[in-house]
Amino acid sequence: MSDIEIARAAKKKPIFEIGKSINIPESDLLPFGHDKAKVSQSFINSVQDRKNGKLILVTAINPTPAGEGKTTTTVGLGDGLNRIGKKAMICIREASLGPNFGMKGGAAGGGYAQIVPMEDMNLHFTGDFHAITSAHSLLSAMIDNHIYWGNELSIDLRRVVWRRVVDMNDRALRQITASLGGVSNGFPREAGFDITVASEVMAILCLAKDLTDLQKRLGDMIVAYRRDRSPVFCRDIKADGAMTVLLKDAMQPNLVQTLENNPAFVHGGPFANIAHGCNSVIATTTALKLSDYVVTEAGFGADLGAEKFLNIKCRKAGLSPSAVVLVATVRAMKMNGGVSKNDLNDENVDAVKAGCPNLGRHIENLRSFGVPVIVAVNHFVKDTDAEIDAVIEYCSGMGAEAIVSKHWADGSAGSEALAKRVAEIADNDAGNFAPIYPDDMSLADKIQTICKNIYRADEAVMDKKILDQLKEWEDQGYGNLPVCMAKTQYSFSTDPSLRGAPTGHVVPVREVRISAGAGFVVAVCGEIMTMPGLPRHPAAESICINASGEIDGLF
Repeated sequence: MSDIEIARAAKKKPIFEIGKSINIPESDLLPFGHDKAKVSQSFINSVQDRKNGKLILVTAINPTPAGEGKTTTTVGLGDGLNRIGKKAMICIREASLGPNFGMKGGAAGGGYAQIVPMEDMNLHFTGDFHAITSAHSLLSAMIDNHIYWGNELSIDLRRVVWRRVVDMNDRALRQITASLGGVSNGFPREAGFDITVASEVMAILCLAKDLTDLQKRLGDMIVAYRRDRSPVFCRDIKADGAMTVLLKDAMQPNLVQTLENNPAFVHGGPFANIAHGCNSVIATTTALKLSDYVVTEAGFGADLGAEKFLNIKCRKAGLSPSAVVLVATVRAMKMNGGVSKNDLNDENVDAVKAGCPNLGRHIENLRSFGVPVIVAVNHFVKDTDAEIDAVIEYCSGMGAEAIVSKHWADGSAGSEALAKRVAEIADNDAGNFAPIYPDDMSLADKIQTICKNIYRADEAVMDKKILDQLKEWEDQGYGNLPVCMAKTQYSFSTDPSLRGAPTGHVVPVREVRISAGAGFVVAVCGEIMTMPGLPRHPAAESICINASGEIDGLF
């Protein structure tokens, strides 16, 4: 059966029953149909004095066309923990329409390790992304409206840095000219679009503690500069209040369930290659109050998602993971070892061994944060014993433990061994976690630290203009912010075709942006785009409604 067929056959429980299993009263759930609901802020406030459970991060090697199954493993591990008698919750991001209609086709797990309702999660869900797009667009409109009606704030039209957003991959909108058509349409200027998941509003929603914090962060966003280079903030435009109103429901975490009827929060969704790539702080911190173990994921490979989870999200939210699960597959090892996608079903132990250094580097990187790491070998049916043994032996040679997990085919029964070991590791956590750079390090040095220590580059290349901009932000009081690297997910380098564990490369920093409300500085590296494009044959070509009124094409 395909993923969507398995999801359709799910025996879902009413969402109030799922809420009851983690002691959320019906009165504190705002239902969206029978199988999903939002959790009230008043309930979230009421549990803050409870002890936190153990936080488990699931990350992965660099993604390949072979597939790694990070979300599938996150779900499978959460189900596995519940199977062995642990009280566990799952926290993942919401899916963006852009990649769903582009390359991914869906993002709710796979096989018998899925979160449902699968179709709803991948298509609009509870409207959070639409609310974020609307709030972002309101600010865009108010900036241009302010300029139209006299520009009291003396905004320099050449230095409006607030771009527009849409939740779709649309390369034609990357750079546009706005306000053409005469006096009544305003003052012509260059502008552009990012994808919604790259919006600072998305990042803020995922880092804010509550509505008060949300509005303050929105007000702190820098939207433009004056001719004297002084910043103009969102609060100067007086848009922060109305934006908060648009986002008040979107701030509430979404409660859904796995195929095995275990509770899951699905909330927020910043991209990991162009934003910080983690689900919302409010969802994660609430789950930690409701369960003994919380399994969450960070987008793309550990060099992006996990690095940002550990350096940005944990720093900002005061979180400390008790264990990190690093997902790898035999197929991905073979691709890193030089095998083409068409030949992945053929046994090739030598290629597996040749590709393992990518896995090894991620293990080393994660250990540098002081967290215990276990490798989950996500099993595919064509994997051979010899290939699996090669991965396990490689990990053993690094002093790392690797466990084969068959959750895709067998659900929690297939992840039981992984769950038992992860629980043991989390329970024995020595609490040695720490980010890899201090707050008081310069912004340029923070970028260099990530590039050298995580990507193993010789250096990050930044021209004088970028260095001057970073120094100017430091002079304005932003020097203590962490940095968010916008880089290809496919390689440790900025060259997506360079697989394995490359060294001797440099990281060109093309542009830096400040997200003063979210609380980080973005370094745009190489050819990465904050507005992706669709592939030659997007997944949208195959998505349709069949004769039975069901959605086909999601996977």
